[in-house]
Amino acid sequence: MRTNNELWTAAGFGVLAGMRSMTAPAFLARELSRKPTRALKRALPGLTSRKVSQRLGLLALGELVGDKSPKTPARTALPVLTGRILSGAITGAAVSRKRKGAKLGFALVGAAAAIASSYVFYGFRRLLTQKLRVPNVAAGLVEDGLALALGSRLTRALR
Repeated sequence: MRTNNELWTAAGFGVLAGMRSMTAPAFLARELSRKPTRALKRALPGLTSRKVSQRLGLLALGELVGDKSPKTPARTALPVLTGRILSGAITGAAVSRKRKGAKLGFALVGAAAAIASSYVFYGFRRLLTQKLRVPNVAAGLVEDGLALALGSRLTRALR
């Protein structure tokens, strides 16, 4: 039962990584740095650090701002997509309570969800801006709101 919930959480973090690549690790690190267990500190020292959590939060904030620029490359461009895949894989693996074989599977789930989400939200953003004529900034803010709501929900699932 717990593994099934963890699988959905790993997929959720992958979706979040596809929406905003730095938001997924920022939410995860914030939650993990609150009350890290000794085992968690050994397994994920970076994601349980308060300093890392704060820095990831700043990077996520910068991404939220930078996303609205017309000069920002498409999320489906290979370098950008690669970052989203890595973010989804890392956060997907990190939600596994089991420390051995399950991590790879959870990483793959997170990576796959990040790929799918990148393309889905790329299409969503294009629909809003090109078909419905919503200004890019407003469309980005809609997506930001969805990403923040999802991140909040996912961190509650970790408690």
